[in-house]
Amino acid sequence: METVIQIQDVTKTFVGKDNRVEALKGISLEIHKGEIYGIIGMSGAGKSTLVRCLNFLERPTSGTVLIEGKDLSAMSDGELRRTRTQISMIFQHFNLLMQRTVIDNVCFPLEITKVPRKQALERARELLSIVGLSEKEQAYPAQLSGGQKQRVAIARALATNPKMLLCDEATSALDPTTTRAILALLKEINEKYGITVVIITHEMTVVQEICSHVAIIDEGELAETGTVTEVFQRPKSKAARKLVFQGEDAQPHMEMKGKRCIRIVFTSNSSFEPVIANMVLACKAPVNILLADTRDIGGVAHGQMILQLPEDNQTAENMIQYLKTRKLEVEELDHYVG
Repeated sequence: METVIQIQDVTKTFVGKDNRVEALKGISLEIHKGEIYGIIGMSGAGKSTLVRCLNFLERPTSGTVLIEGKDLSAMSDGELRRTRTQISMIFQHFNLLMQRTVIDNVCFPLEITKVPRKQALERARELLSIVGLSEKEQAYPAQLSGGQKQRVAIARALATNPKMLLCDEATSALDPTTTRAILALLKEINEKYGITVVIITHEMTVVQEICSHVAIIDEGELAETGTVTEVFQRPKSKAARKLVFQGEDAQPHMEMKGKRCIRIVFTSNSSFEPVIANMVLACKAPVNILLADTRDIGGVAHGQMILQLPEDNQTAENMIQYLKTRKLEVEELDHYVG
């Protein structure tokens, strides 16, 4: 598969009067043509700095960013400007020009590249039709809902026919229903036009909704990469485990007896079987369900459950073996409770 974005050992250090912050520490990633790639991390992890390094809105302190094999640091200012027309961005707070109508907002990047007005208007109307806002072309941003503003921002980002679309927390300011609608629109654009989409977010649900691959950033370092399914089913790093098991707003569990806990992952083949009830009956002992969750990943239902097992080791082992015979992913968790 063709690599369109290659990040090699990228660092970014911000130096202030009284402090020095290492925002990125040796990040290396490859993003392939046509992917919807998620970059996720807690607040302050460095993910927004990373996305701004992808088009050199922030110049890395060291390391290399290659776009379609071309080193951004080796480009002249003119070459960099031309390259940026192929790497559009949408933002959390839309960044629309409030004194301009919807159609003039969409035309704005075409004006900058000196596209004739008539041609720009034709392109803008085509894009407003794609995002479902044809009837709003003469409205002003203040007259639009948050979801409509983001649709205008998406239309504007597509105006120059980019090959890549960078979305920096593009749904964080939206309610859940509107978020799903915007994600569905991004997925449709990806599938219909083959645009590579990079989504920066702190929400695992956003990644699971539409991304095929994910990178997890933790305190400026790359904690883990893989397909979304792989990371969801078998998270390896501490940062990935926290995001998958509990999410960003996780609160610690209260002290409990019986600290042996396991995580089981259901696939579409097993999600409808009463496997836990059958296990309890077979092993003649109860379990405590600490977490139960079913999510849609790439159109396939996946579920996870975290169980607190009985204190008796033999009973706990019997339960683990029972689950494994049912072909479930079973993972023991250290220090999940207590």
